[in-house]
Amino acid sequence: MLRVGIIGYGKMGRIREKALRESGRAEVVMIYDREKIEDAPCRVAASEEEILDSPSIDCVFLCAPNYRLPPLVRECLTKGKHVFAEKPPGFDAADVESIRSIEAKHPKLKLMYGFNHRHHASIDKMKTMIDSGELGKILWMRGRYGKEVDESYFDTWRAKPELAGAGIMLDQGIHMLDLFLYFSGDFDQVHALVSNLYWKIDGIEDNVFAIFKNSQSGVCASLHSTMTQWRYLFSLEIFLEGGALILNGLKTSSGVYGDEDLAIKRNNPDAHGGFAHEEHIVYHSDQSWASEIKHFLDCIDFDEPVSQGSSSDALKLMRVMDKIYASDS
Repeated sequence: MLRVGIIGYGKMGRIREKALRESGRAEVVMIYDREKIEDAPCRVAASEEEILDSPSIDCVFLCAPNYRLPPLVRECLTKGKHVFAEKPPGFDAADVESIRSIEAKHPKLKLMYGFNHRHHASIDKMKTMIDSGELGKILWMRGRYGKEVDESYFDTWRAKPELAGAGIMLDQGIHMLDLFLYFSGDFDQVHALVSNLYWKIDGIEDNVFAIFKNSQSGVCASLHSTMTQWRYLFSLEIFLEGGALILNGLKTSSGVYGDEDLAIKRNNPDAHGGFAHEEHIVYHSDQSWASEIKHFLDCIDFDEPVSQGSSSDALKLMRVMDKIYASDS
């Protein structure tokens, strides 16, 4: 059984520990957090180094603040550990490139980043339909992802640019951009407006409005990422030659985004672009954490390549993220 250490035992660390335990395929043997852990399910390490240097640990889950992730990933790989790291992969593409140079020296180790949105059942259904060609090629996509924050936000590391790297786009909007790339490939044209109009924190944007184009395929997309959305919202629309896939809601532990309501619309060729049939599938549970852990453990146990959340995926993603922030400078 895989023996795991977790660095960072806040919300995400606890989610990962639960998913690992419930998988029945891994044992969390040591955890570490800078804050005191009152309800530890296993031994608490005295430092990050105790986990990194332990010969009994095969794999490390990194659930630390953003600024700690790249150096920790590099150190884990150097010390021969498989690595699962939360997003973002870094502050910029250069962070990922430095990690990939070390990863290349350790081909037997697995590195995966936590982009659990890919593993939601509704997203899996959309991906399957798109890849099947049933509705033809993608024409355009539109994504809106928003939440609200209050004054307590200023007390967290996420409100400090030197620790967080950036604001809502790097924190949450990155998930929507990752889904765009997952569905359609890549974007070479990027234009964006980055705003901190409301919270007015330098280096921490509260809104990003971005548009993208793949010059080769012609696919265009627009994305709005916001933390001044006073009503929580997740909406992903994909319009194809033969219909549309429209997802509203995202099942989370808090429930604030609602159930996942996927509308599948098929064009009627005799109705001048109208829709002859609309099918709705509603997903009431979130299996993304378990699915993501399964993929990672399969990659380790069966020596398979990471196909979801790989460092290659991360590099492509961060190159587009760099263009978003650069286009508004």
